[in-house]
Amino acid sequence: MLYLVATPIGNLADITLRALEVLRTCDYILCEDTRHSLKLLRHYEIQKPLKSYHKFNEKRRCDEIIADLKAGVKVALITDAGTPLISDPGEILVQRCVEEQVPITTIPGPCAAIAALTLSGFSAVQFQLVSFLPKKSGGLTKALTALLAYEGTSICYESPYRLVKTLKALCTLSPSRKVAVVRELTKIHEECRRGTAQDLCNHYSKISVKGEIVLLISCEENS
Repeated sequence: MLYLVATPIGNLADITLRALEVLRTCDYILCEDTRHSLKLLRHYEIQKPLKSYHKFNEKRRCDEIIADLKAGVKVALITDAGTPLISDPGEILVQRCVEEQVPITTIPGPCAAIAALTLSGFSAVQFQLVSFLPKKSGGLTKALTALLAYEGTSICYESPYRLVKTLKALCTLSPSRKVAVVRELTKIHEECRRGTAQDLCNHYSKISVKGEIVLLISCEENS
């Protein structure tokens, strides 16, 4: 059985009892960065073999993992933070499991996109996650134009180094569009700042931004 286990996105207390039980009873744990995952496992006194599984080796490791799963080995997949496959490795392995009829289950829990959506105050009736936006200006403008036409809330993950560039591009297209920047979720310096694209562009252009960021774009404009 392959277990897809969601882990905390910041606060280590944000983990389910079921997730802890699976991590304690599985045969080994696949993780993006073994050093990062050790912090969580040591906090809960879990001692299990760790194997690296990230975007650079996931294709190469699939055969080995599938063989283990078919032999009855219980494998847990975690990422550095949040839910596996959501802008994190795991899709290739899950697809192989489906093709080869290997049992899979999910242990739901933290997801930065959903947490940010609940904080934003924007409509959660209809929303889309587009993960990371294009880095090049042409691709970014094209992507934002499509998001602005969407009849719901759009959720993007953004780097602190590109946030201002993205907000400036938004300002060019729709300066009065309602936007939220959610930063450092569940951590000490958690922040959720709401305003128009112009408001937030003005704000973040004047300060140094750190931490992991979720950018949300509403389908509404400020009247």
